[in-house]
Amino acid sequence: MARYTDSVCKLCRRERQKLFLKGQKCFTEKCPIESRNYPPGQHGLNRRTKISEYGVQLREKQKIKRMYGLLETQFKNYFEKANRQKGRTGENLIKLLESRLDNVVYRLGFAASRRQARQLIRHRHFMVNDRLVDIPSYILTPGDIVKVREKSKKLDAIHNSLKRVKDSMYSWLTVDKANLAGTFVQVPERADVPLNANEQLVVELYSK
Repeated sequence: MARYTDSVCKLCRRERQKLFLKGQKCFTEKCPIESRNYPPGQHGLNRRTKISEYGVQLREKQKIKRMYGLLETQFKNYFEKANRQKGRTGENLIKLLESRLDNVVYRLGFAASRRQARQLIRHRHFMVNDRLVDIPSYILTPGDIVKVREKSKKLDAIHNSLKRVKDSMYSWLTVDKANLAGTFVQVPERADVPLNANEQLVVELYSK
């Protein structure tokens, strides 16, 4: 499958805000946003172009897409699925993205970033309800239990990441650090998701 392989820090600079794509580096002074909070490229610092309404909507879509590490077709498929569900399309979209296994592994603290979570899942380090799952896009349902495989419980990447996690960071998740397990208690409400983005602009963009 195609995947973005360039520097992820450029994506944060393009959106002029931290998208938390680099794990622990995003919380230190080494984060490029701290010193170069302008778009990458030769003219990034001096660019003064006025952004159109379409441009604002596009940037918001790109921001959410990049936060969750999706390609264009993947993101559009999630939007279409959210649009078919009852309720507000934008909120449904965020709920779907938050229910992905790679996102939940990241939220539980077993990975420093969603990118690292995808890698760990593909390398078969996680189980869902005692069954091995190596598909990052796997959609969890309330009550699902995610845990680290017995053979993977000594991985430094997982333990180092867990150090940043406080108990009950998110109301829709519970984490058992001792047993390296967590429960997806419920699908989160949009108001509970710490996401600095306006998904309604994405709905307006796709409605054109």
